Amino acid sequence: MFDKNKFAGRVQSLRKSIDLNQQQLAGAIGVTKSTISRIESASRAASIEIIYALANYFDVSIDYLVGRSDDPKRY
Repeated sequence: MFDKNKFAGRVQSLRKSIDLNQQQLAGAIGVTKSTISRIESASRAASIEIIYALANYFDVSIDYLVGRSDDPKRY
């Protein structure tokens, strides 16, 4: 089952690991800062398009983002 909290934590951790703020990430993937904020607080589910954009941006697998794998590079 999809774990919004794990997804939220991974997005936030990846963002912070490259010293990016929410506004910068939002601009990079074409969403609003509010969308990133709600994803990171687990109050909003992300669409497949946003999950795909985040995986591409951070160069990690979708499986890693959604908690199906603990290996960020497992494609």
